Amino acid sequence: MNDVQTSLGNLPASRRVTFDDDAEKVLYLPETDVADPELSIVIPAMNEEAVMATFIAWCHEGILKAGVAAEILIVDSSDDRSPLIALENGARVLKTPKRGLGQAYRDVIPVIRGKYVIMGDADCTYDFREIEPFLNRFREGYEFILGSRFKGSIEDGAMPALHRYFGTPLTTAILNTIYGSSFSDIHCGMRGITLDALTRIRLHSRSWEYASEMVIKSVRAGLRRVEVPVHFYMDRDGRLSHHRRMGWFSPWYAGWINLRAMLIYGADFFVIKPGIVLLMAGLAVAAGLSLGPMEIGGITFSLNSLFLAMIAAVAGLQCLMFGAVAQILYDPGPGARRWLRRFPYTPTMVSAGIAFFVGGALCVKFVAAFHDAGYTVLNSMVGANHLAVFGLMLMILAFTAFIGTLLMHAVAARTLTNSEIAEAH
Repeated sequence: MNDVQTSLGNLPASRRVTFDDDAEKVLYLPETDVADPELSIVIPAMNEEAVMATFIAWCHEGILKAGVAAEILIVDSSDDRSPLIALENGARVLKTPKRGLGQAYRDVIPVIRGKYVIMGDADCTYDFREIEPFLNRFREGYEFILGSRFKGSIEDGAMPALHRYFGTPLTTAILNTIYGSSFSDIHCGMRGITLDALTRIRLHSRSWEYASEMVIKSVRAGLRRVEVPVHFYMDRDGRLSHHRRMGWFSPWYAGWINLRAMLIYGADFFVIKPGIVLLMAGLAVAAGLSLGPMEIGGITFSLNSLFLAMIAAVAGLQCLMFGAVAQILYDPGPGARRWLRRFPYTPTMVSAGIAFFVGGALCVKFVAAFHDAGYTVLNSMVGANHLAVFGLMLMILAFTAFIGTLLMHAVAARTLTNSEIAEAH
């Protein structure tokens, strides 16, 4: 046990809170604790001894300037004196193992007391003397407030040129394209969210990708969102950023897992709209060719075109169903209820059954004609041939709709309450 652990362990029991569900977490209370805070400044920290006292002083200055009752809550996994310095300067400290930045935010949710939460880093790169703009936006009714360094200021040398002019703008543009948002700086570490919204979005990330997940889920959950300008400073003398401590590959890895989060949580973007286009185009072409070949502009479209249309329609419906299931998983609120209304269980199953038997009848008609012709395809059977392919397509589409609807309602049964399911119907 090192000196820091000894000092923390020697604190009176009245200043230590343990947790039955996680023996590795301990909450340490300062001598002068804030009662009933309206705002919580929540900061994960690891080995920030060089700047911790300055950072806490900045927070106190910002709190005083904003005129708000606020707690400073440090989520600490340090090996140095960072937690002791934080306690000595009036902050609460939640001591946790090193489990990742995203996990730190998940760990701290049960001990946050404020209605509003401002997040950031303890490295004095973000100016926590200026928290009043966040508080003002909270009081105007906004639920998610993202800082923007590009709308504020970036000190020379604070952000590598590759990040400033390429990485951050590119990933921000990708996220905005996928999710239909208009953020300017999705990687800004200083951000605000109401405690209610933070609980509702249910973060899953354990590492750096929490930042993108939080932004994405603010859109998915329909939170009232706004950006505020922030100032971004260089690392103070004597401090190395975590990326520099971890090596040259760290920022690339962080960028990759953030991009991965954008794509995973936006899987429906890549399947729903393309799926609808494929389904509609496939159905239209297949319907036109169902009674036989068609000639357009001197070109004859026949069975090959019909098979291609069938493939497009089937692939399109599969994409649509997969996207719907993904949206129900991502958005177990209005999004899920919307899909349950579009694919109500009983009407969809009945329609799928009818389509399956109609398609089967068309196939049987071809088999009968094939039998009567002595198992030889005759020119007179062209119509039945086309109808049989169209019928086969109906059967596959019906089966896909059947399976997709089952999956949708199975997922909804795990993610929605009975009242929400009843509301959807």
